[in-house]
Amino acid sequence: MSESTEEPGPQEPSLDEQIAAYQREFRDLDPQVEQVVSALGRLNRRMNVAYGRQVATLGISNAEWEVLKTLVLAGAPYRLGPGELAKRLGLTPAAMTHRVDRMAGEGLVTRDRDENNRVRVIVELTDEGRTKWLEAMRMASDFEEDILQDLSGEERGVLGELLVRLLRRVEHSQPDAGGRLTDLD
Repeated sequence: MSESTEEPGPQEPSLDEQIAAYQREFRDLDPQVEQVVSALGRLNRRMNVAYGRQVATLGISNAEWEVLKTLVLAGAPYRLGPGELAKRLGLTPAAMTHRVDRMAGEGLVTRDRDENNRVRVIVELTDEGRTKWLEAMRMASDFEEDILQDLSGEERGVLGELLVRLLRRVEHSQPDAGGRLTDLD
């Protein structure tokens, strides 16, 4: 077998190059603001790719990870109706049904009728699903410690506080922005 000679795609411009190009085209640009928001955007994108690679080693997708996380966040016994899951994830009911069907087939969740209301369906995390969630959390924790290793405890605290302030501002100005614009399946 021969080695792949495929060349990587075009490189993304550096932040400085991006800001310079934006300033050239839009003179009112504040370079400090652009540096912050562009760095946050790139960091978010790269971290999502890294997390996706990690959960893929566990045999699950980012989309499945989101469901596992949502069930864990619901608290023991880690159960929600599919409609509530869809709402929390910003998905359509049809997309949620597709996702739950796939995950039930993989043994990550169960889907049963509510004993108190036979019309209602309940999605519940299985032991296998919880094991996958815990392993993904261990991997994420190691990754996150690694990317923050150059910051002191004080710097981590300040950064965390600043990011929470930015998040609150966006949540205040865009209260409906918690969901997704399109399904990720």
